[in-house]
Amino acid sequence: MLNRSALLLRYKAPAMQWINDADPSTSGSSVTLEEANSDLTVYLVSDEVSETPEEVRRWVKANWRALFESELEGWYTAPTLWPKLTLKRFDEWFEVECHSVMLDTLGTPIEDDEPPE
Repeated sequence: MLNRSALLLRYKAPAMQWINDADPSTSGSSVTLEEANSDLTVYLVSDEVSETPEEVRRWVKANWRALFESELEGWYTAPTLWPKLTLKRFDEWFEVECHSVMLDTLGTPIEDDEPPE
């Protein structure tokens, strides 16, 4: 068992609307909620964050901008395409899930596959 909790951001309809409208080069192809939510980024947070919904919310309020930017970079790396980032918009675009149990089924060392910058 790992001494972390997993935080996930599930996309809501307003986020899909932006994703599909932001890049004019997509011309007619659109991403569905099901597609966007099929392979989510897992953010590891401390165990304490997952203790109560209030702790999850407190952590999100302190870190929403970094989460938002990380998600937007996954779609469009050019911040010029991004909307104005606000906590209100974050809440409209994402449902936050926090899972407190993480089991390592491999039993081998966990390694960072990206070298430090």
